[in-house]
This record gives sequence, C-alpha cells and structure tokens, in this order.
Amino acid sequence: MCYGYDGDDALRRSLDTREVPEPGGPSRRTLLRGAVTGAAGLALTGTAVGSAAAAPHRHRGHPRGRRVPPGRISLQLWTVREGLGEPWGPGDYDETLTAVAEMGYPRVEQALGYFGRTARELRAFYRDIGVRASSSHDGISESRAAAHEKFQNAVTLGQRYVVVPFLDSASLSEWTQWAEQMNAEARLARKYGLAYGYHNHAHEFTTDLGGGITPWEVLTSRLDRRYVHLEIDIYWVVTGGVNLGLSNDDAQRFALRTIRRSPLAVRQYHVKDRHTTGPEETSHADLGTGFIDFERFFRAQQVEEYIVENDTPDVTYLQTADVGYDYLRRIRF
Repeated sequence: MCYGYDGDDALRRSLDTREVPEPGGPSRRTLLRGAVTGAAGLALTGTAVGSAAAAPHRHRGHPRGRRVPPGRISLQLWTVREGLGEPWGPGDYDETLTAVAEMGYPRVEQALGYFGRTARELRAFYRDIGVRASSSHDGISESRAAAHEKFQNAVTLGQRYVVVPFLDSASLSEWTQWAEQMNAEARLARKYGLAYGYHNHAHEFTTDLGGGITPWEVLTSRLDRRYVHLEIDIYWVVTGGVNLGLSNDDAQRFALRTIRRSPLAVRQYHVKDRHTTGPEETSHADLGTGFIDFERFFRAQQVEEYIVENDTPDVTYLQTADVGYDYLRRIRF
C-alpha cells in the first residue's frame, strides 16, 4: 500500500467524509477497448460525478506517438481500499475486484492482505475474473522464515515483483540498516525468481539525516543495483521537490533528474497526479486532472509496469480507477 506521508490521517478523513459506493456497472470488456468511456465511468459511479470525470485529459504529444502497452497497466489496491471490506470500509472484496477487472485492468498490485483467502485461493479468484497480481507491497520481514513465506506466497500468486512500500526515520543508522536488510531480502527474492524493489515517498528527499545527507542518498548508494530496483512514485518525487521549495515546473524537473540519474534501475511507476494547490494530504488528483506532465516522464524513462494510484480519490475509488485506466490507454508520448 502506498501509505503516503501522513497518509493515516488522510485515510481517516477519507473514511469519515465519503460514502462508499456499491461496486458494479457495465463490463468494459463488452465495449470497444479504444472508445472514450465517460459513459461507462458514469455507470460505475452512479450520480457521483465531479471534476475528476469532467476535467479534460492532457494529450500534448503527437497522436502517433508511443503508448503505454495495455498489458503493462496495473492498479494499486490501496486506491480502492474502501471497497475491499473491513477494516478499510464496508465494501466487498470480490465485487470491487470484479469491477476493476471489468474496467479492463489486466493487473493489480497486491496490498492489505488476502482478505480471508490463501495465496492459492486468491490466485484462482483473480484467474476467474481475468486479472493477475503481478506485484505487491510488502514490508521488510522480521525473520528469514517470514521472508521465505512472503516470497513463496508471491510466487503462488504469480507475481513478478515484491516492493517495500514505506520506511521512515530521522536516523542515518536505521536507513543504513534497512538498506542492508533489503539487499539480503533481494538476494533471496532472486532465488524465487522475483524482482525486489523500493517505493519512494517525499520524505526521502527532504529529511536531513545529518550533514545534509538524505535517505534517498543512503538508499541509492547502499542498495545493490544488481538485485534491487526502484518503483518510482512520480507524485511523491514531485511532491518532494515542492516540499524543497521548488515551483511546480521545477519540481517536475527535479523528479525527472532523479529518475535519469538513479544508479538503480527504474522498473515500475506509480502514476498519480497532483493538484496545483492545497495541503499535501488532499493534493492527490485523478490522472489527467492535475499538473504533472506524464508524457515527459514516460518519454524520459519507459518502465515495465505503469500502476494507477490515488491515495485520496477525487470522487469515488471506482471512478478514480476508471479514469486512471482510460488515461493510460489514451496517453501518447
């Protein structure tokens, strides 16, 4: 799950202030895949129509440019957590994931557990609805035995990637220790045929661990590039730039430099947009409705997986997922 910086507080406000809609609506797989699906988005979200659906998508690139391969589009399940069931909300896991599959998503990034199923049972369910769990967010394991279990479950689910979602400390020694632990886990993951990654937030770029050293510098200097890759969350790198006092444009340039200069391979993106103003916890935007120019990022670095996410959906979680899928299907770079 992409916890976000102060994400727990944002989640509490989200659960307190928004009703959770019933999943459902017409199957995207019964429609033309390349069609504009505004009507389908309305069907999925009832009458809860807002700026996310109405805002225009940006397509500044040439219409004959490259596109995101459809098979590489995924959804981070943190986005739809309110629809997964308790303790996250009153939704139903099966109905929500079925709705996600009907939107056209071929992949999901696993988060928040298996909701009463074993890994084998969950894979069978995903197979029945036509998606696969290609990646997951899992913290550093407390023991080697726990790491073996984590990776075995990932293999059972059919995953390719396992990603550490969140670490935070003001201690240089803790970040150094975490880097070494991730290196050890990554070597073990390789034996299972899995790729092991780290997912960033904003504080890795702004926390001073002493002498101006940041967590990002520790990670990119100490993580073993042979075994550990990056799942770059574009929103959070841009937000890191904003929190350093940069303008929105300069924050995007900061993020692009971060990606280009990374000594670690960037293999996955979290694709999430940002509103131009407002406090950080409410600045998340549905794709195409904020200021981030994703065409620039996709031209600069193509990846193996493009994962839609919004920590605080603009209207409903299903509309966010629907808008995100459409955006990645239509963007050209």
